[in-house]
Amino acid sequence: MDLQLAGKTVIVTGGSKGIGASTVRSFAAEGAKVAIAGRSPLEGESLAKEVKGIFIEAELGEASACHKVYEQTLGEFGRIDILVNNAGYNDGKDLNASPEDFMNSVHLNLSHVYTLVHLCRGELAKTQGAIINVSSKVAVTGQGGTSGYAAAKGAMNALTREWAIALAPENIRVNCVLPAECITPQYQNWFDSLKNPESTRKAVESLVPLGRRMTTPEELADMIVFLASPRSSHTTGQIIFVDGGYTHLDRAASANHTKWV
Repeated sequence: MDLQLAGKTVIVTGGSKGIGASTVRSFAAEGAKVAIAGRSPLEGESLAKEVKGIFIEAELGEASACHKVYEQTLGEFGRIDILVNNAGYNDGKDLNASPEDFMNSVHLNLSHVYTLVHLCRGELAKTQGAIINVSSKVAVTGQGGTSGYAAAKGAMNALTREWAIALAPENIRVNCVLPAECITPQYQNWFDSLKNPESTRKAVESLVPLGRRMTTPEELADMIVFLASPRSSHTTGQIIFVDGGYTHLDRAASANHTKWV
């Protein structure tokens, strides 16, 4: 299927690693021009060279960095068709954190999302483009130890619906993709920090109803790219779970109960 993305310009935040890097490659495979925004220059520059895009080093929690991303993308490509708000970090700021640390966590995970949409709105209206927010199942299920991150991702879900309504008159579509147990470098680093990483990963995988495996970054990326493409031209305000049924299906139904018999 031709996704009709050839020549389109895409900004992918947090695009140097994990889901972001897979998203960059998936857009590039469809002929899109990609601006990679993030704070990992070694990986970002290498990826930009691979896909013939550009890398913009930016600490996105700073408004000036968001302006830099917007201006450099427009200067390089002359248009913006798609914005993928992927950057984010589960920093584990729980109820033991001070209110100031909590708000800082929310700021770091959310402020750039609003700022970039605010900046890109005019260009997206010209191209009748699309916004894809990358949230997390934590916003729906909770995790118990990450109040700031959960609040920011819950806000992203709400803003997806809010902006879908606000931007519909300009023919800008807004959708959201939620991963659950996706094997990103950040997740793998957590596994590697544990005493028994392999057994822990198997325990996590056993909770995923479809295939008893973790989702790959490529599977998330392909959904992001499809939703951003003209092939999804009448889809907006949707929150799509790419999680093998982890969030909504009854995981107890697929569990092995024989060990209790």
